[in-house]
Amino acid sequence: MQLPTWQPQAPLQALALPWAEAAGVSLAVLRLDLIDPLISGNKWFKLAPHLAVAAQAGAEGVISLGGAHSNHLHALAAAGQRFGFATVGLLRGEPQDTATVRDLQRWGMQLHWLGYGGYRARHQADFWAPWQALYPHFATVPEGGGGLLGAQGCQVLVSMARAQLPALGWADYDGWWLAAGTGTTLAGLVLGEAGAHPVTAALAVPASHGVAQQVAEVLQQAGQAAQGYRLLEAARGGFARVDTELAAFTLACEQHSGVLLEPVYTAKALLALQGQIESAAIPAGSRLIVVHTGGLQGRSAALQQVPGYTDEQFAAVEPSHE
Repeated sequence: MQLPTWQPQAPLQALALPWAEAAGVSLAVLRLDLIDPLISGNKWFKLAPHLAVAAQAGAEGVISLGGAHSNHLHALAAAGQRFGFATVGLLRGEPQDTATVRDLQRWGMQLHWLGYGGYRARHQADFWAPWQALYPHFATVPEGGGGLLGAQGCQVLVSMARAQLPALGWADYDGWWLAAGTGTTLAGLVLGEAGAHPVTAALAVPASHGVAQQVAEVLQQAGQAAQGYRLLEAARGGFARVDTELAAFTLACEQHSGVLLEPVYTAKALLALQGQIESAAIPAGSRLIVVHTGGLQGRSAALQQVPGYTDEQFAAVEPSHE
């Protein structure tokens, strides 16, 4: 496989939300969802260093893991289709027909469904052995593109945002805000900031997923102390569970800002941010950069699980301009 040389840039835009404006808090959003229609969000930045290592090793393709709605596998399959390398996905659970799975198939990813027990075994020392035997010239990428390589790929987000501050009229900012699924992007921002600004991550998964430990391990591998960040519980009962309050909040934020969201990650982060602002934990005058981590291809499927919501309610909205 050839080394992809694509270096996308994400715009930094003012984010107008009434509950932040009422508290005197200014928000800007780094629109990773806009870097590409298919290879969208933070997933590319985590993938890029893994793909570079695979290309340097002369790999024919890449194997990785995820679920039936995996943003990571979606980005990997799209990258493989665009840049001409083979991809294999090891999926959690039994075969499902989702919009994401259909995209993976359309882009040529070879899928293997592991069941739930088989997927839980992914952390065992011998997990990769049979897959490397089946695909002997393929490189393996950890779930979500995680690890130190993935975090290092996200460091560039800091300089990307800083370069755009003058266009907002900002001389500086007070910190970052984002959702965390594996903690890889969080670790990358911490590495990029090197203590200059704090990073807050709202956990989109239960604490049992081990995000805190994963972030600390990545920072340790990078030779950096586990400091300069904090984690807030925001899973709302489990990964990818969308309740009525979260769905309504997602749609309201979209209506006010004109920025499409998805409730699994970015909207959860914003809901946690609203709570912090309204409790005065974030003082007036603060300027925060929010990371939009993409994943919009799964937006409708996530909202459809909320009883009583209709296609018309979660259709793409226009800003209110009020």
